[in-house]
Amino acid sequence: MNSPIADHTSTAAELEGTLAVLEANLMGLSDSLRDHDAAAMERQAEQLHQALATAVHRFAQAARSGASVPPALRLRLARAGSQVAAQREALARATAALDRAIDVLLPGLNTGSVYGTSGSADRPGRSGMVQA
Repeated sequence: MNSPIADHTSTAAELEGTLAVLEANLMGLSDSLRDHDAAAMERQAEQLHQALATAVHRFAQAARSGASVPPALRLRLARAGSQVAAQREALARATAALDRAIDVLLPGLNTGSVYGTSGSADRPGRSGMVQA
């Protein structure tokens, strides 16, 4: 039988590893955003999504089992959540700037967004071409 101290240490170590993966994915996404590497952004965003889901699941599991989560790990999880929110906000600002630039370059379209609900280009015109 495992002792409560061994279980606590094991839980803390598991949460530590989960957070390390999450933080690495956040750093990778930041790097790909900085480098304007669309393919890397997509890969990193997918990995970050998985890492975040895993972290939330494991922390919730620890809380349900009554395991004490060290304050340092809770703080790191909160910091990672803040970083995700900041990256989401930066992406929203960049998307809004792109929409404004397209509206300036292609006045009169007033579509409000670059992409339709299917993810494909949502600009009017024949065969995807804009008429001048």
